[in-house]
Amino acid sequence: QVQLVESGGGSVQAGGSLRLSCAASGYTGIIHMGWFRQAPGKEREGVATIHVRDGYRNYADSVKGRFTISQDYAQNTVYLQMNNLRPDDTAMYYCGAGSGTWSAFWGQSTVDFWGQGTQVTVSS
Repeated sequence: QVQLVESGGGSVQAGGSLRLSCAASGYTGIIHMGWFRQAPGKEREGVATIHVRDGYRNYADSVKGRFTISQDYAQNTVYLQMNNLRPDDTAMYYCGAGSGTWSAFWGQSTVDFWGQGTQVTVSS
């Protein structure tokens, strides 16, 4: 059983930065980790994912050039550095871990484990 513990959310003004962390325990069998977000009244969407073995990264178009996903493999921790935040980045951010193909993971069908979520609020 994999447990994911997130931290690092908060409130910032537009243009500010935040760094989210997701610490995983029981890492065996995980191929992908990533960040997803859900804004009020919207469906949960992929933000950034990383293949834990080869480091391949993928980003939503809306965050490219502003967000960076990285991992500390030894510490089983994934980070999301968020720069130049905008009000439309406001959402609950969830860490996910799973297997399967990248596309299936991005589509959330093979996200086997979820964190509890951390709120990010960006004011204008």
